[in-house]
Amino acid sequence: MTLPLLRPSSRTTDKAPPLPIVQIPVDNEDKPQTGPRSPKQDPTHHSITYRPDIDGLRALAVIPVVIFHAYPELLPGGFIGVDIFFVISGFLISSILYKEHAKGKFTYADFYARRIRRIFPALILVLGFTLVLGCLWLLAKPLKTMAATLVAGGLFSANLQLLSYEEGYFDASIKENPLLHLWSLGVEEQFYILWPMFVAFVVRLPPRQAIFSLVCFCCVSFAINIALLNYDN
Repeated sequence: MTLPLLRPSSRTTDKAPPLPIVQIPVDNEDKPQTGPRSPKQDPTHHSITYRPDIDGLRALAVIPVVIFHAYPELLPGGFIGVDIFFVISGFLISSILYKEHAKGKFTYADFYARRIRRIFPALILVLGFTLVLGCLWLLAKPLKTMAATLVAGGLFSANLQLLSYEEGYFDASIKENPLLHLWSLGVEEQFYILWPMFVAFVVRLPPRQAIFSLVCFCCVSFAINIALLNYDN
């Protein structure tokens, strides 16, 4: 007596279960990716979830700045939009630093490398393009001023370089410098250099001491701001 052989069929054939589909939020995009998760795509590595409300705030902040530069008499306080950009940058960078420290993944080399990759390509393009046009159109004195700001801008110190001039930011003579706006990039990059060190110090403290340190830092920063405003006046 022989046992009948069972014919293989689609019902009895084992199949490997399909790979799960994981939605992965990506920096600067509101659309998730689909596919297996990889270490490079892991959003907890160094990114934060996309915030459309922050992009909307950026748009609202840039409008008064543009109006102020084009028609200063129409919106004399439009420069406050730059301060809003500083607050947004501080919030985003602090969030990234806190999450990386919480997961034990923070390294200075990785953080600064990301800043360089994000900023330098566009910065080099702007500096090179402005240098070519400046050599073609500017006279000797404005060209010399622009060249000094160009070098300082590449070193993220344009704000300090512009402070050495007797002219104020709103004086007609200083407005001939096409790289005048690099002062804000200098402020932001100096913040990127110093703030990670402060955050690394604070996250190692007990909660009460950390809060006390942050409050003291804010008070000192506010006092310096008031002192500088009184000095300018």
